[in-house]
Amino acid sequence: MAAGYGELLRTRYAVRLLAGTLIGRLPNATASLAIVLFVRAEGGSYALAGALSAVYGVGNAIGQPLLGRAVDLLGQPRVMLPSAVLSALGMALFASVGTDPLPVAYAAMLVAGFFTPPLEGGLRALWPDVLKRDDRIHAAYALDAVAQEVMFAVGPLLVTLLVAGWSEAAALLVINVIGVAGALSVVTSAPSRQWRSAPREAHWLGALRSPGLVVLISAFFFVGTAMGAIAVASVAYADEHGGGMVSSYLLSGLSTGALIGGVVYGARQWSGAPEPRLRLLVAALALGFLPLALVPGVPAMTALALLSGVFLAPALACAFVVVDRHAPSGTVTEAFSWLVTMFVVGASVGSGAAGPVIEAGDVAAGFAVPGAAGAVALLVLVAARRFLAPVSGRGSRPVAGDLPAENDRNGAVEPGFRAGHQA
Repeated sequence: MAAGYGELLRTRYAVRLLAGTLIGRLPNATASLAIVLFVRAEGGSYALAGALSAVYGVGNAIGQPLLGRAVDLLGQPRVMLPSAVLSALGMALFASVGTDPLPVAYAAMLVAGFFTPPLEGGLRALWPDVLKRDDRIHAAYALDAVAQEVMFAVGPLLVTLLVAGWSEAAALLVINVIGVAGALSVVTSAPSRQWRSAPREAHWLGALRSPGLVVLISAFFFVGTAMGAIAVASVAYADEHGGGMVSSYLLSGLSTGALIGGVVYGARQWSGAPEPRLRLLVAALALGFLPLALVPGVPAMTALALLSGVFLAPALACAFVVVDRHAPSGTVTEAFSWLVTMFVVGASVGSGAAGPVIEAGDVAAGFAVPGAAGAVALLVLVAARRFLAPVSGRGSRPVAGDLPAENDRNGAVEPGFRAGHQA
C-alpha cells in the first residue's frame, strides 16, 4: 500500500500540484468559520454571519462551473491566478470594512465566492499528463479525496490559531494570502502551463450536455445533502449529550473513516468499469448512514460516525473517474467543477433541512435525513443507469458490453483517460 502511494508521490510535480491545490483551496475550506468569527467580532449576529456565508456560498456555486469553462477555453494560468487574486481582494475588502456599510460587505462576499479558483477540477485535469498510467490516476483521485479530509480538519484549526494569536481580520487576510500562494505554485508549474483542453464543441450547455454527467452530479447533490445534515445533527446530538467537544468527536470520526476508506481504496488496482462500482460504493455509503438514527451513547455514536465515513472518499474517488469518462470532449475542468458545486450546494440544503426536521421531531429524525438522502442518491444512479452505462475509452480496461460515448457529439475521442489533455 505505502509503496504504491510512494511511487505516485515520487512522480515529478505530483507533490507540488497536490500540495499547491490543497493550500490554494484553504480559503474556501475555512470561509464559513472565518466569516462567522469575523462577523461576531464585529458585533454582528449569527443571522448576519449566516447570511454573509450564504452569499459567499452562492457566489462560489455560480462561479465554479463558469470559471471551469473558462479554464477549458483559455488554459489554467490565465484564469486560476487572476481569479485567486480577485477572491483574496474580496476577502481583504470585507476584512477592512467589516459589516458597515452592509451592501459593501455583501458585495465583497459575492466577489470572494464567485472568483474562488477551480483548483480542484484543474488538478484532476492535470493528473493524466503527470502520472501517465491509469492505476496511478485512480490512486491519485483517492489520495486527493483523503487529502481533502485532512485539509478540512486542519484548516479550521489554523483559523482558530490565527484568531487566538492575532485577530479575526488577520485570519481572513492570512488565509487568503496563503491561498493565492498555493494557486501561484500550481499555475507556474510546467504541467499547468503546458496543459491544453481537448477540442470542444461550441454548446451553451457545455459539460451539462452529457446525460451521464447530469445523472452523476444529481446523485452527488444528495450525497452532499447527507453530509450537511450530519453536521447539523451532530451539533444537536452534542447539546443532548453534554455539549463541549461531542460534535467534534462525531465529525472527526466521520473524517477518520473517510481517511481509512480512501487510503485502502486507492491502494488497490480495480478492474472493470467504474460505473457499476460507483453504484455499489454509493449503496454502501447509504447503508452506513442508516445506523446513525439509533443515536446511542457518545462512544458508540462516534464509532457509527466512523463507519458512516468509510465509503465516502472511495465514492468520491470513483466519481472522479466516472466524470472523466462521461465529460464531453474539452469540458473536463468544467465537469469536475460541476461535481464540486453540486456537492457543496447539496451540503447547504442538507444543513438547512436538518434543523427544521430536528425541531419538528428529535435528534434521531435529524440523523435519518442522511440515510434518506443517501437512499435517494442511490436511487438516482440505479434509475438512470442507462445514462451511466460503461463507456470504452483510451486508458480504460475493455469491458464486455461497453457502449460508445453517448455525449461525444463532435466526433472527438471518446471519454476516458485522454493522455495529454483530460483527467
